[in-house]
Amino acid sequence: MPFTYKRTVRFQDTDAAGVVYFANVLGICHEAYEESLEASSINIKDFFTNPSVAFPIVHTSVDFFRPMFGGDKLLISLIPQKLGVDKFEITYEITVAEVVVAKAITRHVCIDVSSRSRQELPDEIVQWLETNRRDAEDAERRKSREIM
Repeated sequence: MPFTYKRTVRFQDTDAAGVVYFANVLGICHEAYEESLEASSINIKDFFTNPSVAFPIVHTSVDFFRPMFGGDKLLISLIPQKLGVDKFEITYEITVAEVVVAKAITRHVCIDVSSRSRQELPDEIVQWLETNRRDAEDAERRKSREIM
């Protein structure tokens, strides 16, 4: 099963029209990313505080299908995928009451913090990618059997 993160939309997430401000969707997705790392036993404090490697986002996109309002209960499913020896992408699906309201993508590269040059993904991230990929594939296989 893909990693899922539950979150309630707060007033601070919304704009003057009472819907989630478009840029805040990426912040919510990043929360799900952090939770998935922690669920894989990656120490978040070490990961983000004075690391020797970093994973900056080099591309992102969000598609909105329905508005999200304050108080909505979000379920964010994420599926990370390795794209090469030094990069990965995370696909997010955001649902409210089993209806897909948005999909997002973040693409990350691995860099050495000192030189700012690309480097291979460390083993703990490769393991995180593999575990989440297998879990997502297992969920898809189960879903396809249910449809048959």
